[in-house]
Amino acid sequence: MALEHVELNNFKIHRKTEFDFSDRLNFLVGGNGQGKTTVLEAIYFLCTTKGFRNSSDSECINFDGNNFEISGKFRDTISNDVRVYFAPGESRRTYFLDGKPVYRPSSIIGKFPVVLLTPEDHELTQGGPGGRRKFVDAILSQASEYYLGCLLDYGKVLKHRSSLLSQIKVHSRQEYLSQLEVWDEKLVKSGTVLINKRGEFIEEFAEYITTAYRRIFPDGEIPFIGYEPFPGAASSINESFFMEKLLQRRNEELRRESNLTGPHRDDFIFSVDNKNLKSFGSQGQHKTFQVALRFAQYYYLKNVTGKKPLFLLDDIYSELDKKRAFNISGYLNDIGQSFLTMTDFSNYEQVVNQSSDKVFYVKEGQAQREN
Repeated sequence: MALEHVELNNFKIHRKTEFDFSDRLNFLVGGNGQGKTTVLEAIYFLCTTKGFRNSSDSECINFDGNNFEISGKFRDTISNDVRVYFAPGESRRTYFLDGKPVYRPSSIIGKFPVVLLTPEDHELTQGGPGGRRKFVDAILSQASEYYLGCLLDYGKVLKHRSSLLSQIKVHSRQEYLSQLEVWDEKLVKSGTVLINKRGEFIEEFAEYITTAYRRIFPDGEIPFIGYEPFPGAASSINESFFMEKLLQRRNEELRRESNLTGPHRDDFIFSVDNKNLKSFGSQGQHKTFQVALRFAQYYYLKNVTGKKPLFLLDDIYSELDKKRAFNISGYLNDIGQSFLTMTDFSNYEQVVNQSSDKVFYVKEGQAQREN
């Protein structure tokens, strides 16, 4: 799979910018605040129906515009035209696939697989468990429509159940307790699937992590990724076990008005040479593991979906030593289409070594290709 063409209209700093991309490496070069990362975000919109920043749709409109539009052309066994459009006053942005509106993002996620590596990935190894759950869920959602459906169902159940727990504490009505039993069953049904799928995934994904880590830093360190389901659970459970654990904390949940049991409490543990990375890892080990996670994600999705994901890398070289930067550059030459932002060419000769690569200079929302 490749993204051949992208056009941005009134999207953030870009008034009207067009790109004809290489199917290998594409470099977006320029200073801070010039619109490089915005191009990556536009590509992410096309692949997933949403951006990777926290900007609202209205904040994405250029100051001089009345709406924003992102369009692109994907090429695989067939070609697909994709367009994202938003104007103030509309209830939400609209995603079009081959001219037809798509109202369910779940029908797009995984169709155009994408991997994103940004400086914010430090949260994966140094932050809380929420970021790690999001990482795993993002991979499995692109790889499995069934998993995505269960994840969406589980999120809805959590929301309804949380509201009901609050109502029970306030009103103490018997009918509310009966309703809670119904939501318990729904929680257990979808939650059991998530836990078992995550457990299966981690067993398989561990090999991808090891391969990627050693490719980036081939000095004998042994990486590991482990799965810690919610307290008291294992990486493979049945619905009866889940329900038992849920009922054991019923009174505590009612008292705290909170969902305390389930895969929304899971965590994933990263280690190097049997030492917990978050507690004992060096800065170099953290960065290497973060990059390895994304390369592992790329190859996992490639093997599972049969498509080469787009690889988006935002300013990764600024935090790497020369050895790791060189090894990553060699790794990039072995994969499919990639998009990299850079502030300068300090690593240019290490990376760009084929005539099919393209370099775009981005300045004040305008792009010019290097001749």
